[in-house]
Amino acid sequence: MSSDKVFHSRSQGIPSEGVKDQYADGKAARVWKKYIGDSNQRTKNYRDFLTGLLRKHGCKTVLDVACGTGIDSMMLLDDGFKVVSVDASDKMLKHALKARWERRREQRYDEWVIEEANWQTLPQDIEQFMPGVQFDAVICLGNSFAHLLDEYEDQRTQKMCLRNFAQVLKPGGLLFIDHRNYDSMINRGATPGHSIYYNCKYPVDIKTSVLVVRGKPELVALDYCIDATDEDPNAERSEFRLCYYPHGLDAFTRMLDAAFDGRAQHNIYADFQPLDKVPEPAYYIHVMQKK
Repeated sequence: MSSDKVFHSRSQGIPSEGVKDQYADGKAARVWKKYIGDSNQRTKNYRDFLTGLLRKHGCKTVLDVACGTGIDSMMLLDDGFKVVSVDASDKMLKHALKARWERRREQRYDEWVIEEANWQTLPQDIEQFMPGVQFDAVICLGNSFAHLLDEYEDQRTQKMCLRNFAQVLKPGGLLFIDHRNYDSMINRGATPGHSIYYNCKYPVDIKTSVLVVRGKPELVALDYCIDATDEDPNAERSEFRLCYYPHGLDAFTRMLDAAFDGRAQHNIYADFQPLDKVPEPAYYIHVMQKK
């Protein structure tokens, strides 16, 4: 897969989305489903990694704080976990709600809780529809947290949201959170065309741009192009742009430790493998255990 060189410029006009819903027009949500591919065909490494650790630690209740179209939540429901799914994008949530309706005759789907919620007010939002509840695990995967573009130099909004994730966990509970290898993306100017999470059957090209302010990368814009024309000559090439905060591994590790006041066990994985086994991973996955 080809990818543009990273372009360092203060005048590129890359839009600052802030905490705005980047899926608000519904287009990105529709194309994202195509990028994800068959919701029944999650990559085996991912499924085994996540469900294996959940079972190892006796987790039964899971809060998916970036459920999007519901693909991860459905995977966990089908594997026997009790899932609560939230997202700030109503355009993404409608796909999850539709999936729940279609399978409403199955008890686990009939009991599936889907609500709109904001990371900045997560404990209060959850209190409104599930008073007094804490969870065995919280998941924020698929590079979701990087959608939060913090307007403050000290990243106070991102830090607050991470603390909120920790707050809704039971003692001993697990937080799964990840980010792309932005260190490599910025240095090399390349983004993997296919995610380790998804089984997209179409060719995917991702063009990468970086906004640098005062010598510091402040935003990464990824232009996704998904070409389904080989399968359907009448189909159009699907394109959309998403913007991300480029979390470096060391900086994000420190932010997570601070969110748990330095009292959580912190393990880092590279593409679902031990960190030292993958020289240049596409993703880093952090697993925090609250003490």
